[in-house]
Amino acid sequence: MKTITLRVSRFDPAADAEPHFEEYIVQVNEGARVLHALHAVRDEHDPTLAYRYCCGSGQCGSCAVQVDGKPVLACMEEARDGMTVEPLALPVLKDLMVDLEPVIAKIARICPAPDAALPAREEIEAIKPLRDCIECLCCVSACPALQVTDFAGPTVLRQEMRLALDPRDSGDRITDAIEKGLFYCTTCKRCTEVCPKEIDVPGKAIEKLREIANRRGLTLPRHQEVARLVQETGRSVERTQPTFLEQVPEVIEPDGPVRGEVGFFVGCMFNGRVPQTALDAMEVMKRNGIRVIVPHDQVCCGSPLIRTGQTSFVDDLKQKNIEAFASRGIKTVMTICAGCGATLKNDYETPFEVKDVTEILTEYGIELPSKLDVRATYHDPCHLLRGQGISEQPRTLLRLGVREFVEMPTQCCGAGGGVRSGVPEEAKALGAKRDECVKGTGADVVVTVCPFCEFHIADCTDVPVKNLTTILLEGYRKKDAERKGSS
Repeated sequence: MKTITLRVSRFDPAADAEPHFEEYIVQVNEGARVLHALHAVRDEHDPTLAYRYCCGSGQCGSCAVQVDGKPVLACMEEARDGMTVEPLALPVLKDLMVDLEPVIAKIARICPAPDAALPAREEIEAIKPLRDCIECLCCVSACPALQVTDFAGPTVLRQEMRLALDPRDSGDRITDAIEKGLFYCTTCKRCTEVCPKEIDVPGKAIEKLREIANRRGLTLPRHQEVARLVQETGRSVERTQPTFLEQVPEVIEPDGPVRGEVGFFVGCMFNGRVPQTALDAMEVMKRNGIRVIVPHDQVCCGSPLIRTGQTSFVDDLKQKNIEAFASRGIKTVMTICAGCGATLKNDYETPFEVKDVTEILTEYGIELPSKLDVRATYHDPCHLLRGQGISEQPRTLLRLGVREFVEMPTQCCGAGGGVRSGVPEEAKALGAKRDECVKGTGADVVVTVCPFCEFHIADCTDVPVKNLTTILLEGYRKKDAERKGSS
């Protein structure tokens, strides 16, 4: 047995004006789950504690709660000393019990098709990744879009795709999905991160529904404009100044001895909209002995098209990009755009390895810069944190470059999934939430590793927003100035 302390959110609408926390000390067995701790609170302290549970084995979904801010199943999450247990981010009925009915009511049921045949094997295989949902609503609790829109939520859209794949269903699932907010999803994958069954709703449902919508001519007009731009120019953003590719040679040699070599996948934003950041990154690579090969025949990775369901010519983009790097014998391709990196890693089959700039710099090790006299906070790009599983490397590098680093809550800024272009009011609302978090840290600068995040957050806050490589370069310039001054 072990003794643990836990804080539990309590709220009785008949007696309380608002929720409050109460602290309990209980004894549980080693390996006990949160559900066992709640049982102990009920049995030893307060039998009126309200919470749901049924199977106790992760199959019914009824015991979903938030533990230290993360939606989990109480029967599957190990109890730990000092934990805080709260209800899901849904209307609270009492204590840890929330009102599930409004969401459950939106989950579509099959509309039987007359004389429908049983699904073929390939149809069953396509349905399998979507049918494991236990309707715990962890995803709904965590979804950022639901904080600012009338989006029906991940599990509702998951069911629309599950039925769209079933030949026994006769419903118009695409129209239903659009009405329920198909284009509100930022594809941040927060839902997948908290799903007990690890269902990839953005990849297996949202993007696939958007593909079907595209074939029916229902893609949002702004998204169609982006697709036309890619088809006509090979880039998803318009050229506003001399591009990065116009300013650099194909091979950028380091300042000193060559320690390594990478190919550089530029990405559309860094090429045409914010090329200076990419130029800053090249200076950092040169400083650290890394030769950079920049194929000038590379094009858009296709991420804006995949996320919005416009996939008809994505294979052509993939082929061009793979050939651009493979033909030069490049073994490692570096990205400094989270969206490009996630797309190359997850949507391509490449003969080369793809790594984010923070992975490259961490693996090689960098010359220490002088620390900038600023307090910095870091924004996790969704396509870096959840799309590539990269969290610690940028923080490690950032700590080397600034006087003080302070964390802020991780959340989607609202720029991804075509939301900034297609549903700008939602993107603005999520950006405002980022601004609140930034202001809460008291930071002098927001640092990130994604041009879309950088561009969007800069539109939503008056705190300067910079790429991590720019911070490192400024640190090197400060170091050089200090050396010059001392000499």
